[in-house]
Amino acid sequence: MSSVDQQPQPLGSTKEEWLEKDRKYVWHHISPHNDHPMIAVSGEGSWITDQDGTRYLDAMSGLWCVNVGHGREEIARSAYEQMKALAYVPMTQSHEPAILLAEKLNDWLEGDYRIFFSNSGSDANEVAFKIARQFHHQNGEPTRHKFISRHRAYHGNSMGALGATGQAARKIKYEPLGVGFSHVPPPYCYRCPFGRNKEGCGLECATIYEEVIRWEGPETVAAVIMEPVITGGGMIVPPPDYMRTVQEICQRYGVLLIVDEVICGFGRSGQKFGHQNYGVQPDIVTMAKGMTSAYSPLSATAVRADLYDTFRESGPDAHFRHVNTFGGNPVSCRVALANLDILERENLVERADQLGHLLREKLEPLLELSVVGDIRMFGFACGIELIEADGSPADVGKVVQVLASCKKDGVLIGKNGDTVPGFANILTISPPFVTTEDELNLITGSVLKALRSLEAG
Repeated sequence: MSSVDQQPQPLGSTKEEWLEKDRKYVWHHISPHNDHPMIAVSGEGSWITDQDGTRYLDAMSGLWCVNVGHGREEIARSAYEQMKALAYVPMTQSHEPAILLAEKLNDWLEGDYRIFFSNSGSDANEVAFKIARQFHHQNGEPTRHKFISRHRAYHGNSMGALGATGQAARKIKYEPLGVGFSHVPPPYCYRCPFGRNKEGCGLECATIYEEVIRWEGPETVAAVIMEPVITGGGMIVPPPDYMRTVQEICQRYGVLLIVDEVICGFGRSGQKFGHQNYGVQPDIVTMAKGMTSAYSPLSATAVRADLYDTFRESGPDAHFRHVNTFGGNPVSCRVALANLDILERENLVERADQLGHLLREKLEPLLELSVVGDIRMFGFACGIELIEADGSPADVGKVVQVLASCKKDGVLIGKNGDTVPGFANILTISPPFVTTEDELNLITGSVLKALRSLEAG
């Protein structure tokens, strides 16, 4: 249950005064304006505290990102020391934290990559698209400009990344977007787009890529982009051979494979990166969120070394003509190094894997409820699909009811909002890797209570 510890208010500002300022000045992300938002003031471990002193268990790690937990003083100290030494230099030059971080990312990726730093996952994917197109152009195939993504997938808010995104609700009133993006059905085993069951599965969700590449014309397709698991679109976990099959198809037709590790990376999957669960080696990897555990904005696009070499050719336009003012900021790079050191030193990737198995075990009783259709796990992340009596997706109002019940218990969980019309029916759980078993019990107990109440009507 939530607890209350009185926190001193800033001098001259009551809670209502803060809310009034919020209403007057702040535009909230991806939601109608909320006249009574929670105003957070502090965080420690898996918990955040609001202005009233009420503590909430952050069972979504913010937005899938605070992997090492809140309130890590060693990360704050690393930022402070770097700010004192060197707060900024553009990445047209270089600095020690960027070099060390690029080296560390190669270790984690277990490959030979060159690292381009940006600010966010959207930025990292935009960079990947431009690199893929320019690579093919400089490799003698200038007609390769198309990208294949998946329905239900999310790859960012910018015009190109939103073009790759397969979530219609995110695009309403913003189209036309970046051109050259096609979408294939997701590997959605619970509601198979190809009408298959587990026994009759022919991996049509993977082999469809070959058909689409042929239909589009292989000479026009630059890359496929995918998350190892579709996360924000409903925690859609593919069959074990799916990703490897898609990579084989890409290699057969000279198509690059871009793997979006913005959420799945840095331990969330139970491995360092999500694609390592499936035995593939991407051509390009994009990453953000867990790289710094959200202590500072930073993203990266990792490009296979031999692809990078084509950008070293002579000529006025052979280099990659892209710049990002804050990308690779020395402070953010130093924060990322401190964060990765914590993940390694405390064996938090292995712990995430263990916690994922434990979470699945504790959620098993949910499958006895008629309102629960499916539970999907990937490492220490979970999606719970809610259904109506006839098996159709549950009304979004029921999802909101569950979220409100959990918040009343002091637990913040998530949902797949603003994605695909009619399918906003999935609860999401993605806690920090420092979550204890008692805290897991609080999460699962709160969700079970809310869903039992929902089923009782």
